[in-house]
Amino acid sequence: MSERVPIWTPTDEDTTLADFARWCVTNRGAPAAITGDYQALWRWSVDELAEFWGAVGEYFGVVGDGPVLVGDEMPGVRWFPGTTVNYVWHVFRDRPGDGVALIDVTESGLRRELTWADLARDVAAFAGTLRGFGVQAGDRVAGYLPNTAESVIAFLGTASIGAVWAACGQDYSPHAAAERFGQLEPVVLVAADGYRFGGRERSRSAEVAQLRELLPSVKHTVVVNRLAQKSTMDGVVDWAGAVAGDHHVHPAPVDFDHPLWVLFSSGTTGRPKGIVHGHGGVLLEHLKVLRLHSDLGPGDVFFWYTSPSWMVWNYLVSVLLVGATVVCYDGSPTHPGPDLQWALAAEHGVTFLGTSPGLLAAGARAGLEPARDHDLSALRAIGSSGSLLPADAYHWVAEHVGPHVQVVSTSGGTDVVSAFAGGAPNLPVWPGELSGPCLGVALEAWDAEGHAVVGEQGELVVTKPMPSMPLRFWDDADGSRYREAYFSTYPGVWRHGDWITITERGSVVVHGRSDATLNRNGIRMGSADIHQVVEGLSEVDEALVIGAERPDGGYWMPLFVKTADGVLYDALREKIRSEIKRLLSPRHVPDDIVAVPALPHTRTGKKLEVPVKRVLQGAPAAEVADPGSVDDAGLLAVFEHYRRTRTEKEQNA
Repeated sequence: MSERVPIWTPTDEDTTLADFARWCVTNRGAPAAITGDYQALWRWSVDELAEFWGAVGEYFGVVGDGPVLVGDEMPGVRWFPGTTVNYVWHVFRDRPGDGVALIDVTESGLRRELTWADLARDVAAFAGTLRGFGVQAGDRVAGYLPNTAESVIAFLGTASIGAVWAACGQDYSPHAAAERFGQLEPVVLVAADGYRFGGRERSRSAEVAQLRELLPSVKHTVVVNRLAQKSTMDGVVDWAGAVAGDHHVHPAPVDFDHPLWVLFSSGTTGRPKGIVHGHGGVLLEHLKVLRLHSDLGPGDVFFWYTSPSWMVWNYLVSVLLVGATVVCYDGSPTHPGPDLQWALAAEHGVTFLGTSPGLLAAGARAGLEPARDHDLSALRAIGSSGSLLPADAYHWVAEHVGPHVQVVSTSGGTDVVSAFAGGAPNLPVWPGELSGPCLGVALEAWDAEGHAVVGEQGELVVTKPMPSMPLRFWDDADGSRYREAYFSTYPGVWRHGDWITITERGSVVVHGRSDATLNRNGIRMGSADIHQVVEGLSEVDEALVIGAERPDGGYWMPLFVKTADGVLYDALREKIRSEIKRLLSPRHVPDDIVAVPALPHTRTGKKLEVPVKRVLQGAPAAEVADPGSVDDAGLLAVFEHYRRTRTEKEQNA
């Protein structure tokens, strides 16, 4: 647990959240206490769930009168039945035509600005192209694209006519992309001829052609020329032609729960699951998080380094819903230098910068001084997601970026395309902790008997529905896979698969995935706690601890480390053991400490804890994860070699 002294405290009382709370008191009969106490507001939002979400819908002009929630048992509830909406209508509602909606930046430094009028015209034109192809509401459009303006336009054009969007970045192989898109049987493929990364052009023309062959349902292909390569494929429409002409946006009204997009699970533990989200649920959830929790609106500039493969890209696009400017960046986050994200934030006047624990740690190791070397006067908040943000990172931001900058660490994900816990403009920030549960999220930590606990580690559960919970999984007609994924442990209660502690003051500490729990002699431990200690050492770049049950009933808990200089000497091993014992406990000390050249991750940056555990328990490396879902699948062979070598030593002992 981190220290009890906040590293950041709120000073601005004139926020959208404060206005919303007052509005709820006046218009919804909410208790007056919610206007000055976040925990009181949160408690009202979950105790009076329908009242709260009805208030969100009315306050932001998404819904009118009518029922809010039908049913009360998850899964199977219906939100706002009979209501029609369209995500894209809210993107362009009341926007100034000459205001900047989107800034498109390439690694080579090229920059484009699209005004709201430019963006609306291109979205309308692309929608017209889709209609010309014969695309109808409910049809699927797939994007094989980097994070660019064209990706945003293609998505908005698709959603505007009620078609369903799905995307992944071009670092995915054609087979990995087809593993995802093939389930949906898309009728249109939108792809780029390549991208730039790390100072090199990465042509993907051949891969696009291969992907199209793997998707027999595709009838039309639109190619974005990022590298100015002439396509040799037949029947291709180039991007310029797809957005030609002067058009006006006319979003088609769709049911509140009409599919908006399909996101995919990582695919590291089986076939990627297609997770279907609806127009209305995403609208309400993202307006809540972006306006109330992040206080974003017109005049703000939002930049988060991401890819269309990750739900953060969808979150990035949703910033348009609140009238703020979005920065799309296509390239490496550390080229030509480790301070690139800070340079981009300064150049574009970014007010909210999204990053990852890894990028912040890399900046600290490189000795960066962002506040000294860049004009970050516009910056007021830094978001972090993807993995645990250690306490040291909060201190580094305060010391090297500015004590006035709020650090907003979040926990959520693809499943709800939002957060369960994070920050708020009227909540303090404690190092190593998420400031509190998000509004409308009935978040609890449960022990093994299913009892809510405070001040001790438990399973992250959500006891009441959220509008952005998946409508369903694709190709799951009876809902069995959906129920198995979230509701099999506690019927009627969402179990997410994370260990958390809810502190006495309401903040949240994340300990790691519960499906990769360390369970030594009946004592459950979070892997993230050990990672935080080990990765806090200057000699260690990254660490991965695994707890593997053995066939003989024993338990083996090795720690794998990538060191900064590639060497793991005995003194460093002893230092690691001592720090774990000192900062955690003797039971957290691993059975073995092993040097590895690198650690494998999902393509969204998460360590492969469960697949590595399966390898250590005897599963072939080739079977534990889809190679296309891993940044370097070959690294799994390192763990396979470790298992074989250790087994041989035991047999010969």
